[in-house]
Order: sequence, then structure tokens, then C-alpha cells
Amino acid sequence: MDSSAISNKSQPQSGFNQAIPAKIFHWINIISLVLMMTSGLQIYNANPVFGGRGGWHFPPLFLLGGWLAGGRHWHFATMWLFALNLLWYGVYIVISRRWKHRFVSAKDIKALQLSHNPKRRNYAWHRIAYTVIIPVLLLAILSGIGMYKPAQFHWIVEWFGSWQALRIVHFTSVPIVVIFAGIHSLLGLKVGGSRLVESMFW
Repeated sequence: MDSSAISNKSQPQSGFNQAIPAKIFHWINIISLVLMMTSGLQIYNANPVFGGRGGWHFPPLFLLGGWLAGGRHWHFATMWLFALNLLWYGVYIVISRRWKHRFVSAKDIKALQLSHNPKRRNYAWHRIAYTVIIPVLLLAILSGIGMYKPAQFHWIVEWFGSWQALRIVHFTSVPIVVIFAGIHSLLGLKVGGSRLVESMFW
């Protein structure tokens, strides 16, 4: 969510409008995350991270790929879409200087302690969420690359300590990203209602 979209006083209250690159980023994110999660669950089912092959399995409704190799093909192909989408959007917010409004600062911490303005506090929470999700996404991509090419990137496996630790970190990053998406949407609703959330896509 671009906070400048709703802080501009010259803009009508009902005229929420996100930049075109932000809309494209959100659409590609949604599509790639759904494909990655469903194909990832297909891979998970072949050898559950928790409990081994006899561990808990996800039902076929949530799976993509048909079997282990199919799930891997979908997952690794979509990984590039997801990673490149993050990369170009990161470059975009740096060039457009939007990064100044994205990440937490001392002013946000002070606002959470002193401000009684709910909108200001929501902005502060939103910037904290943006800041926290960056290392989570980097860990998800790094651990995914380690599992994708363990021979070529053996140092990644060694850095995490073991293959099982690598799998746990990668798997754990998924619910964290889902929780972030929920918090991101909830804070958007609190600040600008459904029109603001819809403006992220349309």
C-alpha cells in the first residue's frame, strides 16, 4: 500500500489510486504465491517436513503438479517469476524514492508510543510489517535456492546447519508470508477501507 495515495490532501477521499507498477506487482505476487504454495505442498507431501513420510499430508485440493517432479517443475519455474517480481519492484521503489515511505523509522516507533491518531499508528504498524517481511523473503529465496541446487550451492546448506534445518526455514516462511498478506490487507482496510485495498489491483 502506498501511503502517499491517501495522504495527499488534494486528492478526493474516494479517489484512492495506486501507481500502475504497484498494481502489476500485487497481481504477479498473488498469482506466483498461489502457484508456489500449491506446488510447494505437492513437494511437501512427497516427504513431509514434520514427521517424515508418515507425517501429515495435505489434501489433493491444495496441490499442484500431480506428483513430486511435477510439483518441482511448477515450484522452481514460479520461483523465478516471484523473485524477479520482487527484484524489479525493489528497483522501482528505489528509483522512484518510494522506499522513504515504506520502512520503519524512529518516527514510527515514537508514534506508536505517543500518538493517539489511529491512522498514524496504522501507518507505523504497516511500515514495521514491510520492514520485517524483507528478511523473511530473503530467507525463503535463499533456502529455496539451497534446496534447488544443493550441489552448486552447498554453502547455503552448510550455512543453515543441515538439510532438515533448511527445509524447516523454507517451509516456515510460507505461513509468515500468508500472515503478512493478511496484516497488510487488514491495515489497508483500517486506513482506507475496501476502496484502498481494491486500488492495489484495479
